[in-house]
Amino acid sequence: MALRITDACINCDVCEPECPNGAISAGPEIYVIDPRRCTECVGHFDAPQCREVCPVDCIPLDPQWPESPEALRAKYERLLAEGIAKPPA
Repeated sequence: MALRITDACINCDVCEPECPNGAISAGPEIYVIDPRRCTECVGHFDAPQCREVCPVDCIPLDPQWPESPEALRAKYERLLAEGIAKPPA
């Protein structure tokens, strides 16, 4: 499942640089996550880094984008092939 940012976001700017797929960007009022790029950090980390650094816990799963672990891995592989995802360190 992709993640989403709720209106509890305080625009602290810590999540955006943590996303290895560039899925997080500033929206009109709060940060937003592009579900086409969000892999929950599959391929990079054991846990979504945006959730790890968020001080207000405002990044839940997005039920509108249900994805299996296999689908998240396939998305990561596609983003990597397209040069969008950062290669793992």
